[in-house]
Parts: sequence; structure tokens; C-alpha cells
Amino acid sequence: MGTPFAEHAAPVSKRRVSVAAIVFLLATWTAFYALLADDIDVPHSAIPVPHNARAILSQCATIHASVEHPADFALLREESDRYDAADAKPSLVRNATLWVGDGRVVHDADVLIAGGIIKFIGRGLGRREIEESGVQEHLVQTYNAEGAWVTPALIDLHSHAGVVAIPNLDGSSDGNSLLGPVQPWLRAIDGLNTHDDAYELAIAGGVATALVIPGSANAIGGQGFVVKLRPTKERSPFSKVVEPPFTYNGTGIKPAHPPKWRYLKQACGENPSRVYGQTRMDSIYQMRSLYAEAAKLREAQDVYCDRAVNHDWKGLGDFPEDLRLEALVDVLRGRVKVNTHCYEAVDLDNLVRLSNEFRFKIAAFHHAHETYLVPDVLKKAYGGAPASAIFSTFARYKREAYRGSEFAARILHDAGLEVIMKSDAPNPINMRDLLYEAQQAHYFGLPADIALASVISTPAKVLGLDHRLGFLRRGYDADLVIWDAHPLQIGATPTQVLVDGIPQLGDKPVIAPKTSAQQAAPKTPDFSNEAAAAVKYEGLPPLEPTSSTSVRFVNVKYVWGSGKRYQDKDGKMGEVVVRAGKIVCAGNCTETAADSEETLVDLKGGEIAPGLVAYGGSYALAHIAFETSTGDGTVTDSLPALTGKGALVKASDGLVFGTRDSLLAYRSGVTRAITAPESQSVISGLSAAVSLGAAHRLESGAIPQRVVSLNVKLGRGGGASVSTQIGILRNLLHGGGEGETGEYFKKAVAGELPLVVYAEGADIISSLLELKNDLGVDSKLRLVISGATEAHLLAEEIAKANVGVIVHARAYPDSWDQRRIAKRPPLESGNNLSILKAHNVSVAFGHSEMWGWRARLLRFDLSWAEAETDGALSRADFLALATTKLEALLGLEVNEADREMVAYSGGDVFSLESKVTAVIAPLQGRVDLF
Repeated sequence: MGTPFAEHAAPVSKRRVSVAAIVFLLATWTAFYALLADDIDVPHSAIPVPHNARAILSQCATIHASVEHPADFALLREESDRYDAADAKPSLVRNATLWVGDGRVVHDADVLIAGGIIKFIGRGLGRREIEESGVQEHLVQTYNAEGAWVTPALIDLHSHAGVVAIPNLDGSSDGNSLLGPVQPWLRAIDGLNTHDDAYELAIAGGVATALVIPGSANAIGGQGFVVKLRPTKERSPFSKVVEPPFTYNGTGIKPAHPPKWRYLKQACGENPSRVYGQTRMDSIYQMRSLYAEAAKLREAQDVYCDRAVNHDWKGLGDFPEDLRLEALVDVLRGRVKVNTHCYEAVDLDNLVRLSNEFRFKIAAFHHAHETYLVPDVLKKAYGGAPASAIFSTFARYKREAYRGSEFAARILHDAGLEVIMKSDAPNPINMRDLLYEAQQAHYFGLPADIALASVISTPAKVLGLDHRLGFLRRGYDADLVIWDAHPLQIGATPTQVLVDGIPQLGDKPVIAPKTSAQQAAPKTPDFSNEAAAAVKYEGLPPLEPTSSTSVRFVNVKYVWGSGKRYQDKDGKMGEVVVRAGKIVCAGNCTETAADSEETLVDLKGGEIAPGLVAYGGSYALAHIAFETSTGDGTVTDSLPALTGKGALVKASDGLVFGTRDSLLAYRSGVTRAITAPESQSVISGLSAAVSLGAAHRLESGAIPQRVVSLNVKLGRGGGASVSTQIGILRNLLHGGGEGETGEYFKKAVAGELPLVVYAEGADIISSLLELKNDLGVDSKLRLVISGATEAHLLAEEIAKANVGVIVHARAYPDSWDQRRIAKRPPLESGNNLSILKAHNVSVAFGHSEMWGWRARLLRFDLSWAEAETDGALSRADFLALATTKLEALLGLEVNEADREMVAYSGGDVFSLESKVTAVIAPLQGRVDLF
């Protein structure tokens, strides 16, 4: 006999009394008017009852009804309202390790699914339990989890899927209306594209449900809808919606009864100001003004209904309504979950005051980069503190995000506030990477259960859907994920995703094997001091390292480059001694005497590896990407009268040192970056190598190489046609350039420096291969393609042409030229990188060009890429992709004696259990300590 595990009984809601009272009152009113209409003793002329009295009273009852769900909602369900008998065959997951949603773990468990819901959950499920659940055993599809982790499916609280569909096309860009700053009457469902490529990819990342909301151009952007991402038989936007607030079936639109939660998107701060050329004061006034109108309408409705209830029909007229304001009236009635895009203290305080002024509850602040600095402000919000729906490390791209901290999630949790990790799909974080956000939050200090809850059960609660989503419980929606590793391990991949009980990954999903060590949550480093400093310095803690010229590293397990592993049979580790930035001893260093200035650093079984090199982003070119006054700026087609005919822009001339992105990357093991000028023209200019830890350009080694490569950017949708761009490039390659431009293209053709061309689509890449071929078989052109999302389609041709490729982490079909991605496990075998390597293409690793914030994640991005390649490449190969292979492709000349080395404590370079402790900097003659 199976043993269901005990479920927490939900407390009986105190608000159920109010619902019962409303039902009773409506029944009483109905009976009263039936009597009234039949009572011959009361003349109709004395009490002129309108013909639609019953409809009026019904509407009055409806507007005062609360959104409630019975405590036994799930237990009473026989099947889901979303059940599709044709697709949702019964399923049984056996021998699973369940994370049920509230922190509890159940081992060796079984989950029976039928009718789109969970029918049984517990241990030792037998035929009797299956029969008692009304399921025919011979119809059951069984999945043997073999001890694998099973969780509720992920929920994204902040997505623009459907309203900003991918690939991004003008015809499907419905995220923002620009017809006014306050538009609560707009509805995301009216622009929800059902052909968005994001749905399939999100499910491949374990995401089943998302709150789809309008963008943040407007102070009030419109209404959001919670949708399931799976395809539906009806194929309509509405069929994706979970608990829609209204229904329709050919007889008109009817409000849901009892009412369901609605969702509103608001935004404050820079976005509405920038879009409408106004200030924060304008935005808040516009919101207050419209809320004041809504409050008047609500009062008019209440007066109207009070008269109706008291039989005061004379001159009552029509029920007060305004389509523009009805959503805000529902906000004021407590029937809308308000989600507000809001970053910094001034804006957070504004919205908290607004909530108190008009007495409505804010469900969550989104992005919320400074909520961790003002927890007491959040606690003043009307009806309780909002949750914070945040990014893990994406920050500093604009002024209001400048104080964002990777420790925010942990700090908020410690303050007793709810934390949700989210995407901002389609970019900069797409839904497929949602779990990666939770993994990073965990790495920086958020407890494991809270990190998982931040993308599962906490968003379910904030959405008001935790009666059916976010937990593995009897009667809940059958949305669950079987993982190939613990979900907080980098590269954890679904082996199956069930949404409404329907398998989404087919019969044979592609899975790369995982190790036994990956079946447990990583033991992450201690960042307590760093988190405290983030609060102490109001989001701007000092990032500069301390330095020493004499350091002894002890308990060192491995030193890359030397190929030596320092661990004897007794488990004793080795030592590494550094003097003036040079390693003078590695291994048994007992004979290397300590000097009086020596600093002792315990690596706790960690290792020392070459510093990583970042490529692809705008590194060291701006402190704040969106604030042009903080950086180098963007290259246009230049001013020939001032710069000289054929002048070429050099990134080295505009480098910005000491940016927070640079220093955070440096503290994460990325010691150098190769950066090209930001450009809107075909010829971007000359890239440079920069030391990310340097304080200024005059410091020794600050600019290791002033000219690295000649950079060109080709793509669609800009000013010039692709054929024009190719024509320009052909002319330059055949000697048609003037001045510096002509000289450097001659050098590129002669093989004196690489020509790096940013291109994504296979068609443009093919044209580049033809251009190279046109130069003749003796051409020495060192062509490198960056971006190259569709390069895997031409792997054989690229290899034959001897062209190098710099691939990006986890390609995504943002644009039309990126739509044919290598979909990666579990959808397809391997990734862009492994396919190219299998054809012997020279490959290196980089990031997309969207700013420089991602550099700090380089080692984890490499780790994820490794997890997808089924052992095709060694760890040394992956390290080389962001060191020696990248340097070779780009012509970065590095003297091995001058190479920075990074010390990791507690684990290896790719591990979520390790922490960067120091950088050995030979050119500076020191060790930088963190």
C-alpha cells in the first residue's frame, strides 16, 4: 500500500465568511425582488422597480466579492480546468527525490498524474492506489526517475513572452504603447503572439508558467496575464491563460465567478521619464491623478449600490462605469496583483506612499535594485511588504541600477522579505536561463531552499496561485520537472517536463551525463563580509584589492599550466610561494623561507589557474552603459574633416579604467578583456587588450596590447543593406581603402592582424567565406567570425575555409539571423561550440555585445557549456577557450611569464563551491588579494 506524505493543512480563511455573506445577500435580494414583483399589496407606482433590478444587484454583489479560494480547493479537484483528455494521458513518476515546494524533501517517492492534476504523491504506490484514483493502470506512462530530483515546474514572474516575441520582428513587437504614460486599460492578452519561439525554449529550461506583462515605457503599462507556456489544442492566446478573470463562449463576456486575480504592470523611474521627456514628479502625478479618478468612480459605484440595496430606485440610472478606469477600480477593491517596475529608493518610496494614499497592495517590486537597501520602506507599504523580483547579477547598465548587488537576494531574505528571481524575457535574461538566476543567487548566499522557492513556490504565492501552482501536492496542477542533476548545479537540465500532465520533451530528450557529485546542492562560499559591505556602503562597497609582494598559498590542490596536482596519498596539499608577482615555488615549499612581509592564504583545497580573458562585450568603455557621460561613446561613420580621411577608431584611446563591471570581473577571475569600440558603422575600429584590474592607463600592464584586431560589424535592420555592407568590405579587402583604414585592411589581408567580423546568420557568414575565397588560395587573411549563432549550419565549410569562430554562451534566437540556433540539450545534442569543434573549427568563447556585465560570469558560462557537450572536450580544453585559444585567434601576444594566475579557494575554476581569493599579477609585481 502506498503511503502519502503528510501535507500541511491550510488554515481556514477568515475571508470565507465574507464570500458566504455575499452569496446569502444576493440570494436574499433575489427572493426579495421575486416577492416584490408578485406582491399585489405593494403598488408598482409606489416602488418603481427597474426591469434590470436583478442584474443591478448581481453586479453590485460581484464588484464587492473578494478573490478567494477554498482551503480544500486542491483536495476537491477531480481534474484540472485545463485538462485536455486527448493529450494528457495518465503518468507515473517512480523512485524520485521530490522537492515539494515548502523545503521538504521526500526520497524514493512516486507521483501519479491524471486529469491534469496530481492524484497521488508518496511512497510505494501500488495498483490499489492507482485504481482508487480512477486511473486505468494499462494507460499509465511510467517514468523511472532513478532517484533524480523532481520539482514543481518553474514560474517566471516577469516575462514579455508573446508581447515581445522572438525572433524580434516589427510585426510582433507589442510590448509598449507609446500613446500615453498611464494606460491601465491595455491588456497583454490582446498582443500575445502564440508563435513565439520562447515558449519551447523556456519549457526546455523547466519553466511552465509566466506572468506576461507589458513593457516599462509607461508609468501604468496595462494588465498582465498568467499563462502556461505549452501549446494548446485551441492554439489561442486565451487558452494559455491560468484562471482568466473573464470567460466567453459565444454569448458574451462574463466575469469569472467567483472572481479571479487580475494583474497590473506599473513602472517608475527612468523609463517613463526617458520615453516621454518628463521627470519622476510628472510620472507620479500622472499615476496619482488617474488613481484619484478611479477612487471617485469606485465611490460612485458604492453609492449607487448602497441605494440599490436600500431599494432607492428613483433616478438611480445606469451603473457608473468607465472602461479606462475599471482595472484601477479593481486595484482599489483589492482584486488586482500590482507589479511595479521600480529600482531605487526615491522610486520605491514614491510607490509605497502611493499605495498608502489610495490603499492598495503592491504584490511585487520588479528589478528592484535598491530594495535590499531600504527594507523598512518596503514594510511601510499598504497591506504588507511587497516581494522583490530581481536579477542575480545584472546591474549597472543605467543609473538607477548602479547600486545593484549580487547579495541583494540574501540580504532581503535575511530581512524577512520575499525574494523572487526572474527573467526579463526575451532579454537581457531569457526564460530558459531562469534557473541560472536562482543558481547565482544561491552562490552569493541565498539558502538553497529559498533559492529554489524563488523561481517556484514564492512566485506562485505572489501571483495568488499557490492553491494550484508551485508545490507538489495532491490536487495541484501536474506541472513538474525531472532533472538530471540537483537544480542548483550549473547545467542541470530537464529530462522531462510535464505541464498540465502533458509531457513536453518527447520520448527521447537529449541528456548529457552528470556526476554523482552534481546530485547534491553545491556548498557555496561564505560571502557574509561582502554582503555586509554592500549595505554599509549603500551598494557601492570598495572593490579595489589589497596587495602584497610576498604571498604563500597553502592547501593548494592543483596548479594549471604546471600540470601538477599537489595532493599526496594522505590528502596533504601543496604550497605555492609568490615573490614580486612571480611563482618561485610550487609543491613542497618548506625550504622556501618565509620573509617578514609574507601573507599566508589558505586555498582550502582550491587551485591556481590562468586568468580568463573576456571577449565580445563593451568592456572598460563605460561606467554606466546608458549614461553617455560616463564612457567612451559610440562610433558613428565619423567626421572625416576632423579625424582625417580614412581614419580608424582605436578602442585603446577611449578605455575607461576602474569601472565596477571591470573590477567585479577581475574579482571573478577575469583578468583581461579584449574590447572593440562600440559602433553603429560597418567598420568598428581596432580592438585593444585591457587589464581589468588596472587603476589607470599609465599603470604597468594596463593595456597589454593596444591593437589586437580589426573589427567589422555586419547585420540586418540598420541603415545600409547587407549587400552594401559586403560591398564595402570587399572593396577594402581588395585595396580600396584610404588612410589608416586602407593600411590596416592591407595588414589584415597580409595576415599581420586578425579581421574579426561580427555576424550571426548563416547567409552573411557564407558571404564572408566567399570573400575570403575571392582573395585566392594563397591569402593569409586571418578571418574570425564573432557571434556566429548559425555557424553550426556551416561547420564543414568554415573548417575548410580555415576560419575561426568566437561563439557566445547559450545562443538565443533574438533576431531573425539567430533563429536557427543549435537548441542544446534536452532539445538537441550538443551546442554550437561542440558542433564546430567536431568539425575541427578553431573555436573560442565569448559573450554577446550587450555591455560588459556578463564578464564576471565567464567561468560559470564555461562550466555550463561543458555540461552540454557529453565529455567531447576536457576541462583543459574549456579553460583554453577563454585563454590560449581566444588569444591565438585574436593575435593577443602573451608571454607566459607575464600571464596572470588566479587563486580559487574551496574548489576549482569552474565550481560553484569556489571563490576567487587572489590574482597573481606578474606585470605589476604583486598579488592582489580579495
